[in-house]
Amino acid sequence: MDGTFAWTPDEATIASSNLQGFLNRHGLGDYDALVERANGDPEWFWEAIFLYFSITFATPPDRLLDASGGIEWPRWCLGGRTNIVSHCIDRYRGTATWDKPAFIGEAEDGATVTLTYGDLDRQVSSLAALLEAEGVGRGDVVALYMPMIPEAAVAFFAVLKIGAINLPIFSGFGPKPIAHRIGHAEARAILTTDHAWRRGARVEMLSTVEQALAELDTPPRVVVLERDGEDRRDRSPDHVVWRDGPPARTRETEIVEADAPAMVMYTSGTTGAPKGTVHTHCGMLAKNALDMGLCVDMRADDRLLWMSDMGWIAGPKMVMSTALLGATIVMAEGTPTWPRPGRLFEMIDRHAISMLGTVPTIARQLMAKGVRPGEEYDLSSLRIVVSAGEPWTEDAWWWFFTAVCRRRIPILNYAGGTECGGAILIGTPLHPIRPGSFGGPVPGCGADIVEADGVPVPPGVVGELVMRRPTIGMTRGLWRDAERYVESYWRAIPGLWVQGDLASRDGEGLWYLHGRSDDVIKVAGKRTGPSEIESVVLGAGLARDCYIIGVTDAVTGSALVCAYAPLGEEDSADLAARIGAVVVDQCGSAYRPKYYLRVDDLPRTRNEKQMRRVVRSILLGHPVGDVSSCVNPECIDQVRSAARAQLPRL
Repeated sequence: MDGTFAWTPDEATIASSNLQGFLNRHGLGDYDALVERANGDPEWFWEAIFLYFSITFATPPDRLLDASGGIEWPRWCLGGRTNIVSHCIDRYRGTATWDKPAFIGEAEDGATVTLTYGDLDRQVSSLAALLEAEGVGRGDVVALYMPMIPEAAVAFFAVLKIGAINLPIFSGFGPKPIAHRIGHAEARAILTTDHAWRRGARVEMLSTVEQALAELDTPPRVVVLERDGEDRRDRSPDHVVWRDGPPARTRETEIVEADAPAMVMYTSGTTGAPKGTVHTHCGMLAKNALDMGLCVDMRADDRLLWMSDMGWIAGPKMVMSTALLGATIVMAEGTPTWPRPGRLFEMIDRHAISMLGTVPTIARQLMAKGVRPGEEYDLSSLRIVVSAGEPWTEDAWWWFFTAVCRRRIPILNYAGGTECGGAILIGTPLHPIRPGSFGGPVPGCGADIVEADGVPVPPGVVGELVMRRPTIGMTRGLWRDAERYVESYWRAIPGLWVQGDLASRDGEGLWYLHGRSDDVIKVAGKRTGPSEIESVVLGAGLARDCYIIGVTDAVTGSALVCAYAPLGEEDSADLAARIGAVVVDQCGSAYRPKYYLRVDDLPRTRNEKQMRRVVRSILLGHPVGDVSSCVNPECIDQVRSAARAQLPRL
């Protein structure tokens, strides 16, 4: 192994990868050559992706890309017709894959259920027939409010099968965010279940839906899966019960325009209402084949475990990617650390998981709980770990790489967003790895790192992550709000898609993320990502969680606030002094926090993304914006109260 890297691919790993096979087929010498050709000739590239993964069209496109409307409004697969279901289910009929597990559901108590591809087809057809009987058809929006169980995948594909449009909603939302999304999208129906399970508690979902619909003038039809297996007397007679059974009639998959909407996925921002991103059949097919099939090397014999939610982009992406590639996904309800801290590793052992999706926060939680993965569980089936959601701290990365990966399998970092349908930066089996690094940009997007005026920065300098090319996977505007789409992504630096992330690259071509650019702090004239300082505090074991916030200071011009959740009961003044000392030692005296805010918890999303912007808004006296995705909203008022009590007027 090269001493400058934590992991370097061996010849067998490189030779067996999908990516190397693609390079060989097209006579490309390395990944950089692929990126250069894909960025320069997007029509060649996306056609090559379709062909490599056997994605065909019922009616082939006349042209793959029309960019005459400007960089903001490309048109894709003109004249083509297809359907995602044709590629994720129908094409396996009559093959060995038909009898292979497509989805394995695991409940919190360990009970499992398996759906083969044939089972999936039957259940999708049955639900599609029910939806049609209720008047749902092509172009209608259908909300999906369900936990991570196999029936959620059935619902996702059933909506697509009849040419309707999925509206996935986070299963942890309360009535108001559900009502907003359904009302804004004008959903014709909502698919839900009576309850879910989380940390041993029954979570009522149907009653939450009923509260949400009471706020709407025109509520959608409710189709409910009753998991108890018996009719509920308190259920409204207007609701339709979804039961598995033979389809009312045999029905072919509805073939639609290739670039027709397949999914509206709402994403929250710092200000304003959530934005409805629009994803299409051809866009989702191509982007998922690229990200999951080509770059992170998912194969038909893989078993994937990625505990997410259908209401985040990762949920539909994993459900669709595994089916597109003929693989198997384990859909686990609940959380990765309950009923036992090692539940995640129990499932790897029990289901022979070969691909694991995770977030860095989980690693930090498991470290704190003293879990010993490699000693207590058989993890030999693992061959790849994919990480997303936030930058790693170096100590957490090394712990996971040593304890879980045993320093022999790669952690492939993955970063992008809902708006772009997946990754902008990604790790691959061809690239060496340093803690927290990405192999490089995803081909075809023209990724770059620039100053505020759009000028590229040299290696080693932190700048704004942008895309110089439209990609087939990005949103087709925003649902019912074209102007906000352009304003949100294309006007900050005209002619460039601004993702809102800070990034850098090193002298050997590896890329890194440094947090959200609206979290950027400027100290001593230098822009710094807060995660660089936070990782020092967390790595020293001085806090359970930590956010570094930059604020205006009347004396120095700028100052840092360290908001932290302590590990124990240590005196606040003593702990603040220790935090300040380690920051000075590791980062320099200019980065010593001026203010310290001790809190019980810090806001995060359900899939463990930091909500640093919420704390920053509180400190600056600004509205906190949309917090419907926050998994611990009770801590927001606690942070606000602590700020008033502990900090001087900033």
